[in-house]
Amino acid sequence: MQLVQSFQNCFKIPDLRRRILFTLGILIVYRIGGQITVPGVELVVLKEYFESAGNTLFGLYDMFVGGAFTRGTIFALGIMPYISASIILQLLGAVIPHFQKLQREGEEGRKKITQYTRYGTVFLAAAQSYGVSFFITSIKAPYSGQPAVAEPGIGFTLATMLTITTGTIFIMWLGEQITERGIGNGISLIIFIGIIAELPYAINQEYNLFIINRGFSKNIIEEIFLVALMFAVVAFVILLTQGLRKIPVQYAKRVVGRRVYGGQTTHIPLRINTAGVIPIIFAQSIMFLPGTITQMFPGHEFMLAIGSFFSTESMFYWFVYGLMIIFFCYFYTAIVMDPNQLSDNMKKHGGFIPGVRPGPRTAQYIDGIMTRITLPGSIALAMVAIFPFFVTRQFNVAPSFAQFFGGTGLLIVVGVALDTLQQIESQLMTRHYEGFMKRGKIQGRRG
Repeated sequence: MQLVQSFQNCFKIPDLRRRILFTLGILIVYRIGGQITVPGVELVVLKEYFESAGNTLFGLYDMFVGGAFTRGTIFALGIMPYISASIILQLLGAVIPHFQKLQREGEEGRKKITQYTRYGTVFLAAAQSYGVSFFITSIKAPYSGQPAVAEPGIGFTLATMLTITTGTIFIMWLGEQITERGIGNGISLIIFIGIIAELPYAINQEYNLFIINRGFSKNIIEEIFLVALMFAVVAFVILLTQGLRKIPVQYAKRVVGRRVYGGQTTHIPLRINTAGVIPIIFAQSIMFLPGTITQMFPGHEFMLAIGSFFSTESMFYWFVYGLMIIFFCYFYTAIVMDPNQLSDNMKKHGGFIPGVRPGPRTAQYIDGIMTRITLPGSIALAMVAIFPFFVTRQFNVAPSFAQFFGGTGLLIVVGVALDTLQQIESQLMTRHYEGFMKRGKIQGRRG
């Protein structure tokens, strides 16, 4: 009843109702564009090819774009070039002084970084769309040998590049519109809706698998257990996403004119999983790459041997995959969290950690805490990433359904859902409405 009342409250506020409806409209436009195939591509051949390809790097990419890649649509690249450009600029900010300076310039610096990100998106989209056109041209149906493109050539390549690059730029614009005029982060919501869109197909595939194997290898008790297990995994991912280590910070009193500033006690929230889903994306990209390359050399004994090691049925794959996630957790956390910069900012504003000297000692203290909390966070992240493979192997679950038991997809879905829910919650609380969360209800009563 509380949940229903909270949803009703969302539509009682005109501004919030307008934002929610605008966001839903933009997402519908995105899903429609994801069904329009690039001119000259045989959709049946693409479907037959990808069904026989198994787990490859293209399958990972397709998950982020809601199946648009395997359908060869105008949104085949989705928002991924924008995400790639953002990550590249973030990495450059750790090594190039110019980008470090922009990151410290506040709003003006963010505007310039956003502009660079847009330029990078166009460049990456153009380069990747050329690769997509070349890849689609080389595809043939596994059984009939029919090519995916009836009339390949420079005309098809240029048309595909122009169509897909324009589609990516349009998606980037849609995401920015959601962020400015809708609710939630537009880029994240576009990835979110692409992953969620595959859920009905995954449930249908699992249902068909259950009907076929009913009484043999699957029964209703197992299915109920799997549903309960999915809720447990989601709860664990929420805890992992929201987990914080709070470092107390005391600010000294400062007198500016006739006003007294500071003197309060606050804290620095350090996330257990600071890197988010980036380590899994990096690790999956690398682990899928050998299998993708070996498929280009069918019948080659050495390549087949290498491919067997990097198959999802191999324990070697799981072990290396988990180690790589732990490594990238530390690597990416070291890039996005600079203890020295954090210490300098605290010192400038008169802040200090009780019992720790300001300056280098504070930076060392924060770095030590980040190192300790990243280890359990990275191990938990590796467990979440590996769990879908375990479910597929032990419970005979459809692979498309198993991805919702963990991995990149579930982490993105949970993270974006929580972020959007918190934004709606804040909108409700500022207008003294009861929110979705229990703490919001208590705060609302106090207000």
